Amino acid sequence: MVKEASGKVNVKNQDRKKYIEELFQQYIATKDIEIRNRIFKEFMYIPEILSKKYINKGVDFEDIYQVASLGLIYAIERYDPSKGYEFSSFATPTILGEIKKYFRDKEWIIKVPRRIQELSRKINMSKDHLQHKLMRMPTIKDIASYLDIPEEDVIEAMEGSYAYSPTSLDVRISNSKDENDLSLFEVLGIEDQHMTEIEDKDLIKNIFEEMDDYDKKIIVDRYYNNKSQSEIAHDLGVSQMTISRLEKKIIKKLREKITT
Repeated sequence: MVKEASGKVNVKNQDRKKYIEELFQQYIATKDIEIRNRIFKEFMYIPEILSKKYINKGVDFEDIYQVASLGLIYAIERYDPSKGYEFSSFATPTILGEIKKYFRDKEWIIKVPRRIQELSRKINMSKDHLQHKLMRMPTIKDIASYLDIPEEDVIEAMEGSYAYSPTSLDVRISNSKDENDLSLFEVLGIEDQHMTEIEDKDLIKNIFEEMDDYDKKIIVDRYYNNKSQSEIAHDLGVSQMTISRLEKKIIKKLREKITT
């Protein structure tokens, strides 16, 4: 009797395994949602069992089960029977990964309205679901349509989500000038060199406006047009020694104005 009962169980298990294999073959070939739902029903016990392990963790069971169920859908979408392993072995770590991700995302650094927190969680789950469904990153319009809410609400929640995803001070910031990246901590509080250059240009501009045309021509030709003292002397009809003496005098005046 025991052998007979065991034999029936084995036959039943083999029939179910064959049935599951056929379902996955059909779904891979057709991507029919109805077939995916049938697969989901066959394995919905997995997210239920895994969700119960997180009871009394400060989160409602229904919330965890919803996340775990979404993880099961991801597993169905990603499963490749040709790899040779059982679907349950593939689905379990996928579901656990989604649950752990949910708990990581649950901690908010800055207090924001509960409505925004809840909506942000729904948006995150929707983005993952839509990305697999659409085979691309969903737009704000896609998410709003899926959740049946205004696009403004999606934007508000996405902006609010930055409250639990602060940027680390150790994050590396690309420096386009060389290969040496800087951390955000190293950048904060550093004087902006470009701002200094702008301030210097404004100072020089003001000083130039106070100079007479004769002195201004000497400085412009000498330091902007790269002319020699002899060329400038020829243009002005004076000796090279005169230009040399005037240049020194003008430079002295400029230094005095800059340092005052």
